[in-house]
Amino acid sequence: MVIVVTTFIAILGIVLGAYWAFVLRLDQSEEAALRKRLRPEPTSVAPKRFELLKPIDRLSSLGKLNTALAQMSRISAPLQRDITQAGLNVTVSTLLLSSGCLALATYLVTGYFTPIAVIAIAAGALAATVPFLYVKRMKARRLKQFEEQFPEAIDLIGRALRAGHAFTTGLAMVAEEIPKPVGEEFKLLYDRQNFGMPLPDAMKAFAARLPLIDARFFVTAVLTQRETGGNLGEVLDNLASVIRDRFRVKRQVRVLTAHGRITGWILAGLPPSLAAAMFVVSPSHMRMLVDDPLGVQMIVGALVLQVIGTLIIRKLVDIPY
Repeated sequence: MVIVVTTFIAILGIVLGAYWAFVLRLDQSEEAALRKRLRPEPTSVAPKRFELLKPIDRLSSLGKLNTALAQMSRISAPLQRDITQAGLNVTVSTLLLSSGCLALATYLVTGYFTPIAVIAIAAGALAATVPFLYVKRMKARRLKQFEEQFPEAIDLIGRALRAGHAFTTGLAMVAEEIPKPVGEEFKLLYDRQNFGMPLPDAMKAFAARLPLIDARFFVTAVLTQRETGGNLGEVLDNLASVIRDRFRVKRQVRVLTAHGRITGWILAGLPPSLAAAMFVVSPSHMRMLVDDPLGVQMIVGALVLQVIGTLIIRKLVDIPY
């Protein structure tokens, strides 16, 4: 019991120490620097040069770490894109740090309860993916919410055009009246073109930030109308109707594939549940699998086949629309 408490205190100290070193200490230093700048100075200073452009999102609060992550753009760029699309206010370094701390804590705890190093390493590796899976989940939730609100935003722009307003005025109305995440994305679009960015470039950046086919349809329709002319209000009304029809088809597909999805969840959860129950009911029989090298190989093979079967079932019931 003493060893368990000591291990827990050690892991908690490591996590809290890393959080203080990489988050709280930097925030306190930035606050102290801000207070120092706000104090009146007895001598006059030369006016500072201000930048109109918004600074690029930093990958880390530490300068050297930010530079290192910027050089590893193949790793940091997709993570930063996922964080931005998920609407989270964290940096890439914070995500990597949380993944590493969680992997270390899981490895230590699992290693205490089982003498097999392979199981502890596998548990730590699985725990390291939890922060990334959370970002992916938040990204999917935000994009799904955007898809549901997008037809309403397009209808609002169409009504504004029919009332005689300019297209940019319709963007401002969407930014003010539609809640997040549609409102904040259109606000960024409106602010960019309002502060000097050409509208085609701002629209293309809007489509690049949102990996949705509906957003690309919207950008293509607007840019095509600017080049060739036509009734943009009618085009946007038709686009909103098409998006709603796609949602209707998607819901019908989910109803038809509900049986397959439930079957997949049951088949995926039955072996782990049965193994846990056997560990409780008859631990001596399950101990043979853990103690014997052949049993460990059988467990690893079963886990691999379980993952492959789950992915196959998911592929069968995941019908694109």
